[in-house]
Amino acid sequence: MASSGNFPHFLIKEIYDQPEAVRQTALVQLDSARARVLLPGAPLDGDEVRRLSKINIAASGTSRHAGLAGRTMIHDLAHIPVEVDYASEFEYRNVPGLGELTIIITQSGETADTLSALRKARALGSRTLAITNVPGSTVAREADAALYTHAGPEISIASTKAFTAQLTMLYLLAIHLGERRGMLAGADAQTCIQQLLQLPGKLQAALQRDEQCRQLAHMVAQAEDFLFIGGGIHYPIAMDGALKLKETSYLHAEGYPTGELKHGPYALIDERTIVVALATRDSGQSTSTLRWEKMLEDLRDIRDHGARVIAVAVESDADSVAEIADHTVLIARAPELLLPILEIVPLQLLAYHLAVARGRNVDQPRNLVKAVIS
Repeated sequence: MASSGNFPHFLIKEIYDQPEAVRQTALVQLDSARARVLLPGAPLDGDEVRRLSKINIAASGTSRHAGLAGRTMIHDLAHIPVEVDYASEFEYRNVPGLGELTIIITQSGETADTLSALRKARALGSRTLAITNVPGSTVAREADAALYTHAGPEISIASTKAFTAQLTMLYLLAIHLGERRGMLAGADAQTCIQQLLQLPGKLQAALQRDEQCRQLAHMVAQAEDFLFIGGGIHYPIAMDGALKLKETSYLHAEGYPTGELKHGPYALIDERTIVVALATRDSGQSTSTLRWEKMLEDLRDIRDHGARVIAVAVESDADSVAEIADHTVLIARAPELLLPILEIVPLQLLAYHLAVARGRNVDQPRNLVKAVIS
């Protein structure tokens, strides 16, 4: 039987399991020299990858948020158009077809909506690839091929380590596709791999912010409205941070693209609002820095409207962000496409500690089950 060990809940244990989950998920897909992505479960050969016209991703909940981040990874590294859909909506659209690949993402491999999406894709002639944490699950058996994350058993309803393992797998898949389409040179692919292999150590460092996140949770424990914001690949992470808070604390929380705030949500911001901002950047990438600068401008406006701001930032930007935010949680520097795997950790910790502070059933929130099978 699974045990939470020395941790009071499975949720916090699984948050702490993430460095090893990312490490194992990556290592299984690399050659012995760790210089090349193998992906033995990928369903397409080199010619098929080069002819690939589009990728469809269908998933639900946290897995869909991973798919949205994966869309940016695949687009940037492999230059393939990607559509991401709710699994529950996918079967009502005649989306996939010949020359396309449909990726189904599910932790359990048994979610009813996700299985329906898989069967619809196959019926329309699309090749199918499952990304799942459970070998032998229904989705793995029915898809053309399966890639397995190695997160280990995830007991808590709120998904944490399965999510970061999914992000890791999608990053590896993006490298694999980019190489085979000639969009990513071998040396660049090796650099991407080495940067990924540095993440477990950086995740360990992020977990050292646990006590800070606990204190923040107690400071805002009486708040009822939370707005999580991020731009680009960070927007899906903002959505997942909001989802974690809703699942565990039963609080109103919404994830929103930073640039869209003035198209409606600004009307909700006042002194009772907690804004959690992903103010991270890859300082070596100009587009990432531009997005970050716009985020800081928006945070100044948000502060002017009276909201309290909790920001996640990279260590090298600590002073710049701290000038604006009420509280800043720091993570290590990383490339733009890998920052999501680090920045979700403070959001998970904040959600966990808020749930504990409010006396919630942390591992089994009301009305929710692990795999939605009907």
